[in-house]
Amino acid sequence: MNTDELEAALCCAELRVLGIQTKLHRWARDDRHRVFDDLFNLVADPAFLLVAWDRVQGNKGARTAGVDGATAASIAVGVGVEEFLGGLRASMKNRSFRPLPVRERMIPKSGGKLRRLGIATIADRVVQASLKLVLEPIFEADFLPCSYGFRPNRRAHDAVTEVWYLTSKPRNYEWILEGDIKACFDEISHPALMARVRQRVADRRVLSLVTAFLKSGILGEDRQLRKTNAGTPQGSILSPLLSNVALSVLDEYIAGLPGGPRSSTTERARRRRHGLPNYRLVRYADDWCLVINGTKADAEALREDIAAVLSTMGLRLSRDKTLITHIDEGLDFLGWRLQRHRKRGTSRYYVYTYPARKSLRAVVVKVKTLCRQVGVNQPLDDLLCRLNPAMRGWCAYFRPGVSSVTFSYLSHYAWRTVWRWIRRKHRRSTWKQLRRQYCHGGWWPAGDTTELFDPEKVGTTRYRYRGSIIPSPWPIAA
Repeated sequence: MNTDELEAALCCAELRVLGIQTKLHRWARDDRHRVFDDLFNLVADPAFLLVAWDRVQGNKGARTAGVDGATAASIAVGVGVEEFLGGLRASMKNRSFRPLPVRERMIPKSGGKLRRLGIATIADRVVQASLKLVLEPIFEADFLPCSYGFRPNRRAHDAVTEVWYLTSKPRNYEWILEGDIKACFDEISHPALMARVRQRVADRRVLSLVTAFLKSGILGEDRQLRKTNAGTPQGSILSPLLSNVALSVLDEYIAGLPGGPRSSTTERARRRRHGLPNYRLVRYADDWCLVINGTKADAEALREDIAAVLSTMGLRLSRDKTLITHIDEGLDFLGWRLQRHRKRGTSRYYVYTYPARKSLRAVVVKVKTLCRQVGVNQPLDDLLCRLNPAMRGWCAYFRPGVSSVTFSYLSHYAWRTVWRWIRRKHRRSTWKQLRRQYCHGGWWPAGDTTELFDPEKVGTTRYRYRGSIIPSPWPIAA
């Protein structure tokens, strides 16, 4: 199959997949108790496998091999896409397909700790992507609006804006329970997770396939094979969906509480008149915070209840990192700092969102590290080609907030760091010579083809609050 034929087949496959996903989502939404069977034929459908392959090979991780040493490019060149997908479908149909262990890679976290990342083989990734194409529309019908992480058409800005909206007047959810789950992806109970999956899926072959991926094992960096009796491999395509299925137990618990999001405006007002609290949950994957219109004692009481709810999924709250704070003290959430301040020149108080110090420190360390990694024997363009994308992406994430002062600081820090690099490169040159060579007589560094990105010129904006009305990727109409 040549490139043009592959693109035409992919276009037809995407239309077919979208049509089937729309039906699955509509059926699941219309009947909350419907259990789906005969899904395996969809997972092994050529159209679903082709779309799954396109998503896997289009991802940056396609260049990283699993335990079999094969990458997407090596498969496309050596075997061929059509032959590879045909063989994969045949092995799934005759039930000879077995997931291989994921390759472990430890990546650094903040605080000097390490996070375990599981790298699956390309074949396993394609099957997982096909499974996700089938299962996601079904479970999306059950997920509540308070969940934002790893869901279609939802992003971290929605979660941060929701916290800002709830803590501002006239909602006044002033107390915040900041939750931290210990090793969430590593400790999810497999029996409890599969019990929740079975509430919607009855196809034994699909259930066996999901279980096989959960039990596939880990080939450690020490070349030792370890069993996986709990958790979902962080980094796999299916893990975010399964973690949302597991953590939706928390969403449902808060939604069912008196004073929760299902309570009417009248009922919430009546509860406040009687001194009773109201609650709202905002969750992005395993990062969540519970905002409370009540007292600190209400937050402390609910912390114990939430710990009991999460224990049913084999999860534990971190006592040290699960904090109860007031909005006047502020909280860090998804890289942002949310805090109530007095507006300059007035006596009014507003909740502001701006980059957290931890986030600023991370990008500053990134700039410093890149300037050390790029040797002074290389041209300035090589350094700028690595610095600019890092700062541009960071500024794009923090643009919808009160970020101008932070952008100005980052701009001056990057300018000083790059100039120090230039001075190391040309130790005997004067400032006048360097400015003529790199700044065209000015002060802002630029190479032959690339100019240093200036964060200070990035204009800030306000993110449009979308609330719970976030469109689904599948058409609502029949």
